[in-house]
Amino acid sequence: MGAGFGKPPPRRGVALGLWGETTAAHAQARLDEIVALGATDVAVVVGWRQTDVHADAVTRGPVTAADDVLVAALDHAAARGLRTTVFPILVLDRTGPGLWRGTLAPRDVGVWWTSYEKFIAAYAAIAAAHGAAALVIGSELGSTEGWRDRWYHLISRVEKVFAGDLIYSANWDHYQHVSFAARLDALGVTGYFELTRDHDASVAALTAAWAKPRAALLAAAKKHGLPLWLTEVGYPSVDGGAATPWDYTRDAKVDVEEQRRAFEALARAWSDQPLGGLFVWEWSGDGGSGDSGYTPRGKPAECELRAWFTR
Repeated sequence: MGAGFGKPPPRRGVALGLWGETTAAHAQARLDEIVALGATDVAVVVGWRQTDVHADAVTRGPVTAADDVLVAALDHAAARGLRTTVFPILVLDRTGPGLWRGTLAPRDVGVWWTSYEKFIAAYAAIAAAHGAAALVIGSELGSTEGWRDRWYHLISRVEKVFAGDLIYSANWDHYQHVSFAARLDALGVTGYFELTRDHDASVAALTAAWAKPRAALLAAAKKHGLPLWLTEVGYPSVDGGAATPWDYTRDAKVDVEEQRRAFEALARAWSDQPLGGLFVWEWSGDGGSGDSGYTPRGKPAECELRAWFTR
């Protein structure tokens, strides 16, 4: 376990979700654990919501953590030596097959975009005031990625208040379509690639399966002249979690060993590679051997990550 890993990326991070009723004390305790894991970075995730793919308004809601909780998390992370990325994410109240944030189709695009800019601008100001190193300006919004002029306008607005790195987090199967990549500081891509159909795939098989998507990702980053960030990489702790890692709704038995193998393969595939940053999704919930979610906390995968991150 963990033997033979090479160097991790220079930014080795974990996403910490601040959702709804998250308290500052809870966030700070989780940040201390992330430091102990050997991470250099944390992506602090905050959410606004809209009703469905056709809605024209992005608003705060029950999913949204209080701003003072976010500020406390950013300040505590900095005090513990972690670089911070502020990661706003859009959450839909109603989703379904083909209906998620990657397929947004607002009834009035102009109205929706004004609302979306307000969402990102709010967190750009907080990121600037509390020394964040990076800001994610969008995540998996595939149907909007051709709106280059609108994205350019948003980026120009954000740059007036925030001087750190600007990242867009493209979906793992749609990162070739980001029309505004030239205005970004890194090519951000989620890492939920379907590497296998075998629910018992070995570490060697999973490692080998990374070769094709890794080559394509590095080629895309080279084409744009940008460093590559894997903005989210995670595996739900269920049977088949490494086969369809994007599917957090999968109804299957808990399998923390499959999650461990997937993370060991991730470390083997990406060690000593020209990868600018990697963020594990996500360090939330209690975790433990009976948990089916993404968090590696209290599971064998945590040991794999610590072995790699502390190389």
